[in-house]
Amino acid sequence: MTRSVPRTRRIRRSLRVSGGIRRSLRVSGAGAAVLLTLSACSSSSGGDEDTGSAGSSSKVSGQVTVFAAASLKESFTKLGETFEQRHPGTEVSFNFGGSDSLAAGITSGAPADVFASASPKTMATVTDAGAAAGEPSTFVRNRLEIATLPGNPERISSLEDLTASGLKVVLCDKSVPCGAAAQKALAAGGLDLTPVSYEQDVKAALTKVELKEADAALVYRTDVRAAGGKVAGVDFPEAAEAVNDYPITVLEDAPNPGAAKAFVALVKSAEGQRVLTDAGFGTP
Repeated sequence: MTRSVPRTRRIRRSLRVSGGIRRSLRVSGAGAAVLLTLSACSSSSGGDEDTGSAGSSSKVSGQVTVFAAASLKESFTKLGETFEQRHPGTEVSFNFGGSDSLAAGITSGAPADVFASASPKTMATVTDAGAAAGEPSTFVRNRLEIATLPGNPERISSLEDLTASGLKVVLCDKSVPCGAAAQKALAAGGLDLTPVSYEQDVKAALTKVELKEADAALVYRTDVRAAGGKVAGVDFPEAAEAVNDYPITVLEDAPNPGAAKAFVALVKSAEGQRVLTDAGFGTP
């Protein structure tokens, strides 16, 4: 006896929707074509937006150019590698330097997607010029340390020790965030210090100590940690009066806004925050 085939087949649908809910659907013939079309429309309506989170598989591609404060070099380079691995076909290009110089470049029309500054003041240069897309958000904080030669041969133990006669001390230029923070710390201690040089970013100041061209420098604690055994670090209480907030933003004229948003999301994600705190940054 031949078993008749019902005109209406049981349909089980398989679509992944927001919130992790799953529904199954088995179809054949014209019904399959309709459902495939609907599924494609559903995917295109919101599937290309990127959150940058650890589980994201969104479709971002191309180059994303990030202008970032010099003190972010090690941690952002690591996050850039993570981003490229997570999004095949992307390339993260960095421009690290003094925040004021980076801000000036952006406002002068330098092509960039993301700006991460070492202070709200330098970020304001960009926002005041209308070059930021939306409101920047603070993602980490940083504070100063004294970097000395390995073993601290000059026995520096306080900020006041840097004023000793004959000691060669380097500071960041007053126009950049690490230099402005140094001036705040010195003012908090009631100290007057004339360095042997002012450097244009924190890495340049640290390099002077690493090359033994200076006995000490006021830099960020993240840079002391990144230098490893090349320098020694000395904490001092006045640093608490000069903590820098680091804001980040997607830029208004970003050539690749989708990838820019994805990179910012990664920086602000739990994974990004772990990388940054491991480097010595503090949470906002």
